[in-house]
Amino acid sequence: MKLQKIVNRLQKLHPKEIDLSLDRIKNLCKKLDNPQDKIKAISVVGTNGKNSTIQACFAILKAANIKCNVYTSPHIQKINERFVYNNKELTDDELVSLFEIVEEANSNEPITFFEILTACYFYQAAKYPNNINLIETGLFHRFDATNILNKNLASIVTSISLDHLDWLPKDQQDVEKIIFEKTSALLNSNIIVAKQRDIKTTECIKNTIAKNQSNKYFFNEDFSFSEGKNRFFYYEDKFGGLKLPAPNVLGQFQLENISSAIATLRILDFEIKDEQIKKGITDIKSIARLQEIKSGKLKNLVKNNILLVDGSHNEDGSIALNNYLNSLNCKKHLIIGMMANKEHEKYISYFKDITSLTTIDIPNQPNSIKGEELKEKFKNIKNTNYSDSIENALKSINPEQGDLILITGSLYLAGEVLNQN
Repeated sequence: MKLQKIVNRLQKLHPKEIDLSLDRIKNLCKKLDNPQDKIKAISVVGTNGKNSTIQACFAILKAANIKCNVYTSPHIQKINERFVYNNKELTDDELVSLFEIVEEANSNEPITFFEILTACYFYQAAKYPNNINLIETGLFHRFDATNILNKNLASIVTSISLDHLDWLPKDQQDVEKIIFEKTSALLNSNIIVAKQRDIKTTECIKNTIAKNQSNKYFFNEDFSFSEGKNRFFYYEDKFGGLKLPAPNVLGQFQLENISSAIATLRILDFEIKDEQIKKGITDIKSIARLQEIKSGKLKNLVKNNILLVDGSHNEDGSIALNNYLNSLNCKKHLIIGMMANKEHEKYISYFKDITSLTTIDIPNQPNSIKGEELKEKFKNIKNTNYSDSIENALKSINPEQGDLILITGSLYLAGEVLNQN
């Protein structure tokens, strides 16, 4: 209760959820003695795969007995997920103490919720100067609150695609502008560019960072992977090749994220052994990224059928998700809820082999699109229905033995699913 009260106060410090500027967080961090200057950081920017890449790095570093701090957003089930130090989430009491210190330093000055959370993260991270910080940027990078570091160990650029277009000028709502926002302000250190959706995107990234003096590494030029048989895959870079076991996360796109993580950690020469990489990638924590729900209240409703939850919500996320679904030989039932500012028709256009589709409202999210309105947008898809709750949607499907049920369209929806389960 105390944690929720202080969260509510912090959310009211600025009238806008997002206000792209670095002035407020710089001023607050100056009052906190600039903690961001006292940490070792790997920054992760991009559109898709940021959290998964961070979790792959985290798992490998833990396997190598290297302590980490981790900052991600948004949280899925509870705000504590955003604050990991010495490999552990802060408890509610620890989080309250941290928030109170930074709240007092802020002196009720206007600041967005994400900005003050980021200041909180940096303040606590400075207490562990030898830990490796894995930091996910938010909406964009250039004016993102995490972009006040003066130095870092590396920047990982994950897959970049169209998303959050409503925050860009009408005449600049294209991938070139997004690439500029995400990569033009990268620090001079090491830049690792993950697999992109096409050569044009990679070339645009290269052009944008051309004058950056970092060491630069690109997928398929400096590191690569290929899928092997018998649940193995192969990774290769200038340090040599690795035959690796299949990771404990689903989807071919996860191999792309894992390869970017391996490339980064080998480039930074943390002296991680091959066996530690193998151990790490089979112990990756992946919440709401093709996560199978194996037990719980909602799982009981579908009995022996596979129940997956996935937070993908944009075009590239849909493509990656459907590449996985198309590899399965079973009937698929889709339950979907989305935020209002997403490209709904484009997202759903990649689902070509769906037995049934049920739209729902996302509970507790006033900025989501109503399920009935979403159903109307999807009216050209056969066997599309609306249900008034996650539970009733699952009850309405009546899957046959061997069918798969997938709940997708939003990380916020994924959080509700996991909490209800």
